[in-house]
Amino acid sequence: MSGFGKTEVAMRAAFVAVQDGRQVAVLVTDHAAGPAALQNFRDRFADWPVRIEMLSRFRTGRQPRTARSRGSPRAVSTS
Repeated sequence: MSGFGKTEVAMRAAFVAVQDGRQVAVLVTDHAAGPAALQNFRDRFADWPVRIEMLSRFRTGRQPRTARSRGSPRAVSTS
């Protein structure tokens, strides 16, 4: 199902949730889609005070722990 606006729907839902002070996690279909989704979210939210990080089993060392522990309630994670 490509080309039906799933990412757009996810971004709009994430925006509403973040504006309500919640954290958001977005799951993507595979490892290759993660960086593209991350960039799409960062581009879309660039003008807003939102921190966007990616959690992935392929990240090493402290990267995943640091992304989770920064604690901003206005964070969107893509994995």
